[in-house]
Amino acid sequence: MQIIPKVLLVNDDGASLMALESLLSEATRAQHYALLKARSGHEALRMVLNHDFAVILLDANMPGMDGFETAEAIHSHPRSSAVPIIFITAHYGDERHRLEAYSKGAADYLFTPVIPQVLQTKVAVFVDLTRKNLELQAKTRELSLLNQDLRVQRVQDLERINRALEQEVAERKVAEQRAQALSIRDPLTNLVNRRSLIAQLEHAVASADRHGGEFALLFLDLDRFKQINDSLGHEVGDELLRQVAARLLAAVRVSDVVARLGGDEFVVLLEGRGAGANAARVARKIEQAHSRPFEINGQRIATSTSIGIGLYPQDGGSAAQLMKNADTAMYHAKQHRRGSIEFFREELNTRERERAQWVTELQAALAGGQFDLLYQPRAALPDGAICAVEALLYWRHPRHGLIAAPRFLPDVADSLLLEQVCEWMLGAACAQAAAWRAARAAPVAQVVMAVDLALLQIRPELAARVLAHLRRCKLGAGWLELEIPEHLLLDTRDSAAVLRQLKAAGVRLTVDDFGSAGAALAMLRDLPLDAMKIDRAFVRAIGVERGTDMAAAIVHLGRALGLRVLAQGVHSAGQLAVLKSLGCDEFQGELLSPPLPAPDMLALLQAGTQHQTTSPNPNQAALSTPKKRGQSR
Repeated sequence: MQIIPKVLLVNDDGASLMALESLLSEATRAQHYALLKARSGHEALRMVLNHDFAVILLDANMPGMDGFETAEAIHSHPRSSAVPIIFITAHYGDERHRLEAYSKGAADYLFTPVIPQVLQTKVAVFVDLTRKNLELQAKTRELSLLNQDLRVQRVQDLERINRALEQEVAERKVAEQRAQALSIRDPLTNLVNRRSLIAQLEHAVASADRHGGEFALLFLDLDRFKQINDSLGHEVGDELLRQVAARLLAAVRVSDVVARLGGDEFVVLLEGRGAGANAARVARKIEQAHSRPFEINGQRIATSTSIGIGLYPQDGGSAAQLMKNADTAMYHAKQHRRGSIEFFREELNTRERERAQWVTELQAALAGGQFDLLYQPRAALPDGAICAVEALLYWRHPRHGLIAAPRFLPDVADSLLLEQVCEWMLGAACAQAAAWRAARAAPVAQVVMAVDLALLQIRPELAARVLAHLRRCKLGAGWLELEIPEHLLLDTRDSAAVLRQLKAAGVRLTVDDFGSAGAALAMLRDLPLDAMKIDRAFVRAIGVERGTDMAAAIVHLGRALGLRVLAQGVHSAGQLAVLKSLGCDEFQGELLSPPLPAPDMLALLQAGTQHQTTSPNPNQAALSTPKKRGQSR
């Protein structure tokens, strides 16, 4: 049984309580210890009567019963007399308070702002000591119970071991029999063959029926295979089938089943939740993988794969029926258009065609110059001077008009297309920044261009691509800021080295939408970041219950990490006033300006406009385009 010590955090100030809690959140998520909180000395006393604590972090200055009185009361009770207490206070160098704390039994005395590593290390020492004591007590009790009747226990243990061995022998025999039945593979591709597939498919049906689950079956047929086999020979045809099998295995999870039924027919079995959505995603991945020519004996052979999809239990009540219906869907796919995807049910086909049409239009938009950038300024606090401009992607759709990126990109699964769109956006933003600097207007020369990397994955070649755009536009790296969504930073193995390259070159780095993905404090500390951008949800919550405390905690955390703190989505003077009082460095949103076309943005920059941070600028409307131009940050 896992033993989790408890730590008590006592502070009457909500923002300080939340900031201290955030410094310890990584350890609590890892279940190194449980963190309990109290807002007063009286509440702390009630909690020590009901819980055993490894250490208590106690605010020295609280109204009513202060920290010293609380410590004395805690140590006067036999249950909590030995609990170590660490005082936390903002009174620097007050020797009298420090001596009083130690006279009340304090184990340590820390001043704010607290150094995160110091606090985390001190808490960890007491937690580890408590855990070892608890484990020792548990082992002592366990030993006492074992000694009560050792002879009976030994007999029971022997019987249990004997039963376990008998069960293991039986399970191994069944497993060997099943492995023998399922190990029959296609000799050409080494994929599961028809007999093995039918067995696994029947097992999937039984499992889905038992647990109320679902699964999907993809029926695949190579296009033009007979023609390739007849014209180029069976050796080429066999090698093509082997390469197709390899690409199929690369496109699915290890747990998915890939089988060759015979000839050029393949089947993929996908189990798990969300079978329908997952089947469409995997089918598109297979379609994309097979769109690349195959290299065989120095020849480039182009083919495609028609795919039919059946879902259990919607499209068949048995393994045989589902196979038949998936085969029927594949036939319709081949009739409709070679290399296409068809569900057995028409309504799913309609949805898939709409998605495919959207991707086709997006590709045409990229080729036809339908993308555009609008620009939204960001202002410094407290003076309200414009210090940065964020480039926002829009699509001037022939039928639907101006569409903001969040409306048309989330459903696009083609990673290559997304990277091409992001590449265009980065190049266009750098070119625009260079053009503005060529205008030689003094305020423009001080403004940084920010670009959101939400469409990208942080790959090793990213730094080289970004720097190539800067060189092409003769733009100094210091004038570019990359906004990286928090979720892209979670895989620090790939991102850290790339970000260090960009940072070394002078590019500014900001973690975007902070608070939306649960990034660990240690991760943010180790990455070479310049700023954090508060997620708009936290800005929107200012003035709501605990919303202001949450924003304050994020600002305090940014300060502890040495990062500038930016706020997006600021729509009201009230929100701005709170952010200003908390010490936020910059803000962005409709209160300052909606997204503007490049000429209007240049006019705003040349005017040297400053936002009055106490109230909206009455002249702003004359400089702004209507709100319908797009979604703001």
